[in-house]
Amino acid sequence: MIRFEQVGKRYPNGHTGLHELSFHVQRGEFLFVTGHSGAGKSTLLRLLLAMERPTSGKLLLAGQDLSRISNAQIPFLRRQIGVVFQNHQLLFDRTVFDNAALPLQILGLNKREIGQRVMTALERVSLKDKALQYPSDLSTGQQQRVGIARAVVHRPALLLADEPTGNLDPRLAAEIMGVFEDINRLGTTVLIASHDLALIARMRHRMLTLQRGRLIGDGESAR
Repeated sequence: MIRFEQVGKRYPNGHTGLHELSFHVQRGEFLFVTGHSGAGKSTLLRLLLAMERPTSGKLLLAGQDLSRISNAQIPFLRRQIGVVFQNHQLLFDRTVFDNAALPLQILGLNKREIGQRVMTALERVSLKDKALQYPSDLSTGQQQRVGIARAVVHRPALLLADEPTGNLDPRLAAEIMGVFEDINRLGTTVLIASHDLALIARMRHRMLTLQRGRLIGDGESAR
């Protein structure tokens, strides 16, 4: 699904975000990327979203070379990817249903298809009964679930999450991780950037550890 082959990212100011990073991710895998602030987690995610391009090496996503992808191809690439943010980025003047429907509206699907897909996505995150409520009516954990529903409503092959539990207490964080595991069991590849080592250790999934842009660990997290 993902292949980093000696990928480097150097910025115009001379800062190096990634140093010759090499790893592979199989389709359907669940893994964490961890490391202290400045380790390169965000750079890695931006490269996968083609928000930035590698300076060196080869980066393949589902067989597509992101080092050479044209700007015109990027919107089609991103249709394969769902993204969950730490701060939800919900629209508070729209209902839960409308927030989750946004990606499908952008794709131009008809109302019936949108309705079916949105309700399926909300059911996955246990929010089907909240469809007509507004984000301000929900708890922080429920708001994050809306963000997850929006990220998976278009049935992406890859789900990326950037510190998705950073604003949650340990109980809610564990619940949200359980939602990600449920989505992964349905076949979606899940990659989560997180610095919550205690939570990661309890989950026993593959963990990539970055330090100053270098890969210093690749293995299963331990309880």
